Amino acid sequence: MPERIKAQLTELAHEAGEDLAQAQDSSEVEAIRVKYLGKKGKVSLLLRQMGGLPAEARPEAGQVANRVKKELAAAVKNRTKTLAAGETKGLSLDLTLPGRRRRRGRRHPVSRTIDEICAIFTRMGFDVVEGPEIELDYYNFEALNFPKDHPARDMQDTLYISDSVVLRTHTSPMQVRTMEKRRPPVWVVVPGKTFRRDSDVTHTPMFHQVEGLVVDRGITFGDLKGVLISFVHQFFSPDTPVRFRPSFFPFTEPSAEVDIGCVICRGKGCRVCGHTGWLEILGSGMVDPAVYSYVDYDPEKISGFAFGLGIERVAMLKYGIDDTRLFFDNDLRFLRQF
Repeated sequence: MPERIKAQLTELAHEAGEDLAQAQDSSEVEAIRVKYLGKKGKVSLLLRQMGGLPAEARPEAGQVANRVKKELAAAVKNRTKTLAAGETKGLSLDLTLPGRRRRRGRRHPVSRTIDEICAIFTRMGFDVVEGPEIELDYYNFEALNFPKDHPARDMQDTLYISDSVVLRTHTSPMQVRTMEKRRPPVWVVVPGKTFRRDSDVTHTPMFHQVEGLVVDRGITFGDLKGVLISFVHQFFSPDTPVRFRPSFFPFTEPSAEVDIGCVICRGKGCRVCGHTGWLEILGSGMVDPAVYSYVDYDPEKISGFAFGLGIERVAMLKYGIDDTRLFFDNDLRFLRQF
C-alpha cells in the first residue's frame, strides 16, 4: 500500500511537470497549480487515502508527499517567472511617443484670494484667527450692538437654526470672542465662510469674508485709513485710487464704505462700475464704545477700528470674473485658468 501511493505521487509530479512545460502564459500555470495542488487537486485527493495506511507506514508516505508538494510549488513558481520574463522581453518601447502629462491641481481663486489677503495683513502685524460657522445670536448680533428689535437685523437675511442659534451672517462675531480672551493690544483678521438668504449673479447663500479688528491705546480713524489704503495698494496696485464714504454699521461709529477706482475701466466709467468710475469693496469704522461694554474694555483708555470685506467680490475684481456662481460650479475649464 505505501509503495503504491509513492508511485502515484511520483507519477503526478511527472505529469504536472509536463503540463507546466506546455503552459503558454501565467493563467495556464495558475490553472495547473489548482489542478494538482488545489484543495480538490489530484495531490490533495491522493493524500486523503493516507488515512487508510498502517500507522508505521504513514511517516514515510508523508515525507514523500511533502517533497512532491514542495517540488510542484517550486516548479509552478519557476515557470511563472520564465513566462513573465518572456512576455516582458517581447515588449518594445517607442521613445518617439509623447509622454503622458500629469495633471496638476490648482488653488481655487477664493483660496488664493484668502491666502493673499491674510499674507498682506500678517505683514502689517495682524494675527489670523478663526471662529465657528454655527454661531450664537448673542455673538452674531446682540454683543455687536444689534438689539432684538434693531432694524439692521433685517439687512442680514439670517438663516436661523433656532431662536438663539444662527449660521453666522458675517465673521464679525470674532470681534467679541477675541476681545473676551485677549487684552489690548488686539490686531486680528478673521477669514471664513458666512451665510445669508441670498442668491443671484452677484450673491450666493454661502460666501467668504475677512473681518479685521484693531484695539489699542490711541487708535484713530487715521490709522484705519492708513491700514486699508496700504492693503488696497498691495492687493491691487500702488496707483489704485481709494475713497471713504460715510455709512452706517451698528457696531462701528463713525462708519465708512471704502471704494476703489474701477479696475476694469480705470475710472473712465463702464457697466461694471455703473459708469461712476468707482467700486465698493469693504465696510469699516471705529468700534462703537457700546461693544466694549460686553468685553469689559474701558473705552476711556482704548479705541479701535474694524473692517470687513467679501472675498468673492475682491476676487472677481482682481481676476476679471463676472459671475460669482462660477466660484462654486466646479467647472474645470474655469478652475484651470488659475
